[in-house]
Amino acid sequence: MQGKQAKILSPTQERVILRHLETTRYPGRDRVMFLLSLKAGLRAKEIAALTWGMVTDPEGRVSDTLHLQNRATKGDRGGRSIPLHPDLQAALIALQGCRGEAAAQQYPVIFSERGRGLSATAVQLWFHRLYTSLGLAGCSSHSGRRTFITRAARKVSEVGGSLRDVQQLAGHTSLAMTQRYIEGDTEAKRKLIALI
Repeated sequence: MQGKQAKILSPTQERVILRHLETTRYPGRDRVMFLLSLKAGLRAKEIAALTWGMVTDPEGRVSDTLHLQNRATKGDRGGRSIPLHPDLQAALIALQGCRGEAAAQQYPVIFSERGRGLSATAVQLWFHRLYTSLGLAGCSSHSGRRTFITRAARKVSEVGGSLRDVQQLAGHTSLAMTQRYIEGDTEAKRKLIALI
C-alpha cells in the first residue's frame, strides 16, 4: 500500500450507506457488494471474482463461511476462509433467492446489468461513485476492507484471538502489512495508559 490510505467508515456512515443502497436500482446486489467489503474485508478483485460456489455448501445453500479460492485472491497461497457475518449471510440468502438459476455454483455473486460478472475495475468504480454520491471524501473500494481490519484488530483480544487471526482473515502474507491497515484510536490510547 503506497500513498494515502483509504478512510475507514464510522458506524453512522455505515448506516447511511446501507439506507442509501435500499434506494438503488439493484438494492440486493449492492447491499451484498458493500457488505463483502465491510463485513468480510474483501478486496475489489475478490468481490469481482466471487462465485456462488465460494459461499454455498454442497447442497447449494448459503454457508456460514466464505471460501475464497486461490484464483479469486491477490496472492497464490491457496485462498482463505472467512466466517460470514450474520448481516452478510442474510443478504446473500436474499440475493440468492432473487437470482434463481443465475445463483448456480459457477456464476458470479456480483453481476452487471446484463447478468455477467463485474471486473475488479468496475467494482472499484462502483465504490467510488457510491462514496462520491454520499460526500464521503477519501473513501475508496478499500475503505470497507480497512474498516473491517481495524474493527477486527480492536475486538480480537475480546474473543481470545491475536493479530495473527486478523492477518489470516485479511489474507496478508505478513503481520506488518496487517498493521499498516489498522487505524489508531486516540481515546483507546488514553484508556490504555490509564490502566498501566
